[in-house]
Amino acid sequence: MKITKIEKKKHLYLVEIDGKNQFYVTQDTIARYLLSKDKQLSQELLAEIKDFARLSSAKNLALYYLSFKQRSETEVRNYLKKHEYQDKVIAQVIAELKEAQWLDDRKYAEALIRQNINTGDKGAYLLKQKLLQKGIESSVIDQELSQVDFGPLVDKVSQKLLKKYQNKLPQGALQNKIIHSLTAKGFDYQEAKNAFDALDIDHDNDVQETLINKEMDKAYRRYSKKYEGYALKQHVTQNLARKGFSLDTINKALRNLD
Repeated sequence: MKITKIEKKKHLYLVEIDGKNQFYVTQDTIARYLLSKDKQLSQELLAEIKDFARLSSAKNLALYYLSFKQRSETEVRNYLKKHEYQDKVIAQVIAELKEAQWLDDRKYAEALIRQNINTGDKGAYLLKQKLLQKGIESSVIDQELSQVDFGPLVDKVSQKLLKKYQNKLPQGALQNKIIHSLTAKGFDYQEAKNAFDALDIDHDNDVQETLINKEMDKAYRRYSKKYEGYALKQHVTQNLARKGFSLDTINKALRNLD
């Protein structure tokens, strides 16, 4: 068999054998086997060239995928599968990339966690879920998370939440809102509770009075259509309590109303 044509096609080369059999190879393949027009090939060598070309093409594609940002092994494997490379080829590419330190799931986990500590707002639980979705082993994630102190981060996030909600919610609702928001971001309850307890909250009685009067007026308008007297006060009290006002604050507001 003889190579009758080699033609560059964007990032690949089209190789033609005996004027009819055509296939694509990478530049690495051309260089490795010194392919040129009129070169004679045996059946065994042709098969070897095609195998190497597939491996080289898959590796180049993986490196292109990695050039944009750091990836996990699972991400690279799924990317190559999407491009219909065989499992055997993918496994070899993954092995070579790991050996060359292009792929390292532990470093991937460490980088994501550190980035979150520096610029993010997520707790350990959500970070672990995200890394698990990337195919990182649970034991690797746990080891990396155990080396990080989330205390300063949860304090920073709680400060932002306080700034957002203070003077907009009653004291009880403010505590529930901040703690719930922190746990929703992946911090555990004790971390969230400690962060809230450490906040310097301005208990402005005038603001709280304005808030409860506004909510009480809304509740009265709502329930006075169906209730009156004691039943009306009970429904208004229950409504305000659900919104985070203390019973003392509610009773004081009701007395002022009377």
